[in-house]
Amino acid sequence: MIRIEALWLSAAPLDMRAGMDTLLAQVVRVFGEAQPHHAYLFSNRRGTRLKVLVHDGFGVWLACRRLNQGRFHWTEGQGGVALTRAQFDALVLGLPWQRLGDGGVIRTL
Repeated sequence: MIRIEALWLSAAPLDMRAGMDTLLAQVVRVFGEAQPHHAYLFSNRRGTRLKVLVHDGFGVWLACRRLNQGRFHWTEGQGGVALTRAQFDALVLGLPWQRLGDGGVIRTL
């Protein structure tokens, strides 16, 4: 398994045709560097597709996810946001991760 110590979300939408090298350049531009065992998340403008770039210390992994219904709840603006594991789990399911309370309970929609 790939060990992930930190999760980072890029707020700016990304063209999903971008490949691994373009995403790695975006990570360096937004976060300053690609840290080993960190995962970086990107979404398209509509919020229906998600790409995750992971630096495992030896190389780079790229994973994609597409929702058949609904949208990923993304943050607005520029730069990056750190995510907890519970926020990441909610995000990839299409749930409002910004509203997670203590213990991973979603209190408001």
